[in-house]
Order: sequence, then C-alpha cells, then structure tokens
Amino acid sequence: MVKYVVRRLLQSIPILFGITLLSYLLMTAAPGGPVAALAFDPRISAAERQRLEARLGVNDPWLVQYLRWLIGDDWMRRDTDGDGIADTAILIPLDANGDGVPEPPGERRGVLRGDFGISFTHRRPVLDVLFERVPATLELSISALLIGASVGITIGVLAAVRRGSIFDNLTRVLAVVFDAIPGFWLGLMLILLLGSQLGLLPMQGRCRVTMDDSCPPVYQRIEYLILPTFILSTGLIAGYSRFTRASMLDVMGEDYMRTARAKGLRERVVWFKHGARNALIPIATFLGPALTGLLGGAVITETVFSWPGVGREAIAAVSQRNYPVVMAVTVYAALATIIGYLISDILYGIIDPRIRLE
Repeated sequence: MVKYVVRRLLQSIPILFGITLLSYLLMTAAPGGPVAALAFDPRISAAERQRLEARLGVNDPWLVQYLRWLIGDDWMRRDTDGDGIADTAILIPLDANGDGVPEPPGERRGVLRGDFGISFTHRRPVLDVLFERVPATLELSISALLIGASVGITIGVLAAVRRGSIFDNLTRVLAVVFDAIPGFWLGLMLILLLGSQLGLLPMQGRCRVTMDDSCPPVYQRIEYLILPTFILSTGLIAGYSRFTRASMLDVMGEDYMRTARAKGLRERVVWFKHGARNALIPIATFLGPALTGLLGGAVITETVFSWPGVGREAIAAVSQRNYPVVMAVTVYAALATIIGYLISDILYGIIDPRIRLE
C-alpha cells in the first residue's frame, strides 16, 4: 500500500506541472489584465500604465512570467520602472551626490520554495489570503459530503430492496429533479422563500457580523450552514442514491446473499452488512470527483450565499485578473483532484480485501 501511494504521488508531479503551465497560458491569454482591473482611471497615461505593469511583473511574455512564478526572481534584477532595462548602478545616471542606486532584484522565491506571491488586490501574501478562507470551504464541503454520502447511500439501498414500491419510484423521480435543477437557482429560491419571506433562516454569510470579524463555533451558528449545505448535498444525494440502487440490484441476486438469508440473518443485516459493502465498491469511484465537484459547486454556492470561502475568492480573483490568487486556487484544486482519486483507489482495498493495490 505504501509503495503504491508513493508511486502514485510521484506520477502526479508532472501532471501537476502540466496543469499549472496550461492554466497560466490560458489566464494570460484572456482579454484584459490586472492593470485594466486595478486602474479605473481612463486618463492614465501609457507611461504610468507601463510602470504599473512592470511593478506587477505582467509586462513580460507569459512563459517568463510562469518561470518567475515557479522558481522566483530573487536571484535576478527586475525592471521596476517600465523602461525595458533591469538597470544596474553603472547604467543608472548619477545623482547630485555622485551616487548611483541600482534597481533591486525581485522578491519572489517561487512556488517551488513555498512562495505564491502577493495578491494584487489585497496587497498581502496569497497563502495568508487563502488560509483565512480554507476553513470556511472545508466546513461547508465536509458537511455536504457527509450528508450527501450517508443519506444518498441509505436511500439507494432502501430503494433497491423495495424495488417497484412508492418509495423507490418517488426517490428516483426526486433524484432526477434535484440533479437537473441548477444549484444557483435553487439557492436563490430558498433564500427568497425561507430567508426573505418567512425569515426562518439567514440569507447570507457564515455568521453574524462582528467587530473583530470572527465566527463562534459551528454549533452556535448552525442556522447559517443549513441552506448552503443543503444546496451542495442535493446533487450528491441524487447521484449516490441512483448509483447505489443500481449497484445494489446487481448484488442482491448473488449466492452469498441467498446464503446469508438461509442462515437466518435479519434482512437489515443482509442488506447493509453483506449487500451494501459489496455494492459500495463502484461507488468509491465517485469519491474522487466528488471532492473536486464540491470545490466547483462551492464556487457557485459560496457566491450565492456570500460564504467567505475559497470559491468566492476565486471568482473575485478571476474577475480582477488577480494572477497570483488564481494560480494558487488552481494548484489547490489540482491537489484536491489528485488526492481525491488516490483516496478512491485506497478505498477499493478497504471495502474489498480481495483487491490488492500492490
């Protein structure tokens, strides 16, 4: 198992670099740029715009920008005044005192050394900005994953053992309906109904706004978590219930299920201990995409409910052309995808001891 995990992690390194390279190319090729997003004054001169581009480091070709993002620029001199030359003390004209001050080298250490840069808009390290928002995203995503997996698998098992019943037909119809309804539309409708009209639940935010901008423990603000968790978990419940039902129907006719009944075991034990465990093997395949899907879904859900997570920050960074934050979120999503699929493979061996990953 350990050798398999190490081998998979080593194989994911070139994949991760390929994702970042393609993402940086697409990001810099998009129309506009950080200078257009930061400089709202249409009267800004070309020289001032060039100096701003030089300070942000976005005036170079995209490959140079990518390499600087990857390995840093603290070992080389940077052109900070936009004249196209990384001046040294010899090239800079002497001032009245006869002194020449060279342009300083860059301050970036690069992603390979743990430096994701400074956010263009927040003027703070990117990792500090994201680490402040990761707990909110994990809180929402883990809640949705636990509820979606547990409720969806339970519904799928019960629908399979009661095939053709009212419960089976109703859950199948509801699964299709909730799988087809866009999450942002359903979230807005619930905000309008339960928040605005009835006033039963908060309409947005993670907690009540305070002076120190901090939130109490989850159990003291559970009402803020209900609506966004429900929106994120509906898709998971629909997907898990349908796949569990289909997989459960395949195993119910197996010999070991008839043997378990012949031994006099209770039906509940036969369903969940013998049938559900074998039916979960195909379901483990969807755990990896679910982790990434939660991040993708959280982008929409966090925006609708003003949830202060990574997804909402990613939307703002894309609209503002905040390159360092966009690339940090890309790395975060890529790592979540790689780890998610690795967890799926490991679960194969846990659910079915006959599978040997080695």
